[in-house]
Amino acid sequence: MLRLISVLLVFAVTFSLGASTMEPKNNHPKKVIILLGPPGSGKGTQAKRIMQESGIPHISTGDLFRDNISKNTELGQKAKSYMNKGNLVPDEVVLDMFFDRVSHADCQSGYLLDGFPRTIPQAEALDKYLQNGTQVVAINLTVSDDVVMKRISGRLSCSHCCHVHNEHFSPPKVEGKCDKCGGHLVKRDDDQPEVVKERLNVYNKQTAPLIEYYEKKGVLKTIDGEQDSEEIFKQIKPYL
Repeated sequence: MLRLISVLLVFAVTFSLGASTMEPKNNHPKKVIILLGPPGSGKGTQAKRIMQESGIPHISTGDLFRDNISKNTELGQKAKSYMNKGNLVPDEVVLDMFFDRVSHADCQSGYLLDGFPRTIPQAEALDKYLQNGTQVVAINLTVSDDVVMKRISGRLSCSHCCHVHNEHFSPPKVEGKCDKCGGHLVKRDDDQPEVVKERLNVYNKQTAPLIEYYEKKGVLKTIDGEQDSEEIFKQIKPYL
């Protein structure tokens, strides 16, 4: 009898200690920031500023794909098989990559999403995953199709140092030569006008509906993405 009581007491103490270690270290809700906007809207530039200011990690679908493919994970192999055929990677594969990434310790206080969610089903899956009390802010950078075309199709990349000029907004001092290192400037295949138009079509069909989705949820913040990058960040900063 005494032995049974001793065992129960040990179990009770162990359970109590285990339960206490499972409690979160702080009671502040996680903040999830979602960057929306067409290709060429400056999401990458603002993502770097947000990450520096807030200290939360930046998660993009492109990085998730590259990381999983380079590590030859099972998910990376699945994604690569679709990409090699020119097909879109299915939502379930993207979601599995996302859930795996945000389970890491650096995401406990929040994270910045760029390129995810890309579809309504992905947004709905994200909502189900997030715990009650999580603060969600969706920041939409609005840029006209004409400006997107000029920003992307006007890119000139240095073949040596990868520095990027733009023939419309930041042309090189010497035509065809990089201001930074003097290397030869080239236009990438995926920056060609016809490719940019197709990327815009995909965005307008798949991702633009997310703007209405988050507007209905009352978490959408719209910012003019055609302003100077410093002014854009100044308007983003209050939501961090």
